[in-house]
Amino acid sequence: MSDCNTDFGGHWIVVSGASSGIGRAIAVEVVRAGARAVLLGRRHDELQETARLCGDASRTEVLPIDLTQLPEIAPAVAGLVARVGRLYGLCHCAGVVQTLPLAATTSERLRSMMEVNLLAGMELARAVTRRDAIEQDGGSILWIASIYAHVGAPGQIAYCATKGAIVAAMRSMALELAPRKVRVNCLSPGLVRTAMTEVSGSRMSEEQWARIAAMHPLGTGAPEDVARAASFMLNPRNRWITGTDLVIDGGYTLH
Repeated sequence: MSDCNTDFGGHWIVVSGASSGIGRAIAVEVVRAGARAVLLGRRHDELQETARLCGDASRTEVLPIDLTQLPEIAPAVAGLVARVGRLYGLCHCAGVVQTLPLAATTSERLRSMMEVNLLAGMELARAVTRRDAIEQDGGSILWIASIYAHVGAPGQIAYCATKGAIVAAMRSMALELAPRKVRVNCLSPGLVRTAMTEVSGSRMSEEQWARIAAMHPLGTGAPEDVARAASFMLNPRNRWITGTDLVIDGGYTLH
């Protein structure tokens, strides 16, 4: 069995949304597997807690940034590269979700979700893959999408639109960046119980939650379930995987 602690060889991975939930779990997992992680998010105190959970301060860099401020993203990444050196990868995990019926899905609410879920990820990918930012031998970009890129659900029209856009963009990005040995992939999780999903489902009754959970034959997921898959997809050893959307949903989409 290979030593998992050498898999990433100290490469820098930027993890957005690292202050909690899935993003935090991914940051902890890639550091455990030998990466160094840039912890990106709005909440400085929570990012510091993620750094503590990663266990080795020399293997993390905290980068507080508000991803709704799109013009600030590229300069922040450029400053990061000046401090830590070239980057190997990006995992765009930051995202927002609102459960809204069509009548309440205004253009402003749709735009606010699209801004973080898609546009901020595009800006991060554009900045990380600059020739003076990414490692010369290539790299890996991973988007956290959702099963709602593949299936519908009442009250999730806007969210489905943002996640479907991510998967479509990923495929074109994978083709465009392949000549530079930059792999681009997605993960599409099912229901993972995090603080964000609890808030988004706050309008639902326990009975409604139970019905959704029952649609996952293996039960609902934990952030660590997604983190292990993310580490696999980002891993430099998996150099032949690109343009792939890996569904990890406890069997939800089997129905």
